[in-house]
Amino acid sequence: GEAFVYVQHNNLYLCGVTCKNSNIALILTYLYQLTALFQDYFTTLNEESIRDNFVIIYELLDETMDHGLPQSLDSTILRQFITQEGNRMADDSKSKPPVALTNAVSWRAEGIKHKKNEIFLDVVEKLNLLVAANGTVLHCEINGAVKMKSFLSGMPELKLGLNDKVMFEATGRSQQGRGGKSVELEDIKFHQCVRLARFENDRTISFIPPDGEFDLMTYRLDTQVKPLIWVEAVVEPHKGSRIEYMIKTRSQFKSRSVANNVEISIPVPPDVDSPSFKSSVGNVTYLPDKDCVVWTIKQFHGGREYLMRAHFGLPSITRDEADAGNKGMGMDMSWKKPIGVKFEIPYFTVSGIQVRYLKIIERSGYQALPWVRYITANGDYQLRMA
Repeated sequence: GEAFVYVQHNNLYLCGVTCKNSNIALILTYLYQLTALFQDYFTTLNEESIRDNFVIIYELLDETMDHGLPQSLDSTILRQFITQEGNRMADDSKSKPPVALTNAVSWRAEGIKHKKNEIFLDVVEKLNLLVAANGTVLHCEINGAVKMKSFLSGMPELKLGLNDKVMFEATGRSQQGRGGKSVELEDIKFHQCVRLARFENDRTISFIPPDGEFDLMTYRLDTQVKPLIWVEAVVEPHKGSRIEYMIKTRSQFKSRSVANNVEISIPVPPDVDSPSFKSSVGNVTYLPDKDCVVWTIKQFHGGREYLMRAHFGLPSITRDEADAGNKGMGMDMSWKKPIGVKFEIPYFTVSGIQVRYLKIIERSGYQALPWVRYITANGDYQLRMA
């Protein structure tokens, strides 16, 4: 019989059909990468863009799949011979696919030249955190990615060294090296350019990078981390149909680091009115469409503590109901969703991962400049209200 494997994107379904006991993960990966390829070509992938570009879609399907086997899905390579311009008569030599398609390094074309040889490396970590009302950390997870932007000429060979615990143990090095501590990475996923056999053998990340921007690797860490930005909320319903909030926030990272564009979202009842705010720093805005108050702090230095008070009228609550609310009865507390926090801390990684070296070797022997940057941001970061 036939098996139908599909993925959904907006209002579209991309479906693959197989008559054999095929590798379903391979088909799903192909469909997801095909979706990304169409988005790269058409910016938005919807019913209209498929109608407008069905000729190019036929060409892309023909090139990305041969006899049921996925081929190159790299848009930079495919763009060299499948363009969004009208088809023109061309010489046979020009209409041949680029060498990169049949090359061992299918993700990089030959003969790339840049006036200035540079490579930019960003280590981006997102912290997923859930804190209970009593302050206990219920869930903590770090999702990291090493993103690269390559502007290197020729066919360079790169070697990346991290403070990887497994590599340190394999080579018999002390964990207290130059970097201080080592990190045990889990669920590592590499870009196809990385030589996996070499990594499994001696934990060396060796690769020939694609030109331009790409994700070299992603990883995950299940580790208990102290919440970087702590938020406490005290909610007081008063007699006379009003409710007061006292919000205290504290940064729990080193004073030399700074969290930028901090947004603390505090949920409020849906029928509040007459908002008034008083804060020691930043701006406070009431968003009635989202039933929350957003406290924005542009720069939150480490080791600091700030206070904010909010006052609302509650016209739908009578004096008796307010009294009942104070006793924990009568007043509906279903709006007490967790407090959400957004932030970004540059030059800082919560896991302690470090780039020890990035070596660039190319036959012509040019000097290249590697630039490394660290960023920690919020993922799904929530603190439950008491």
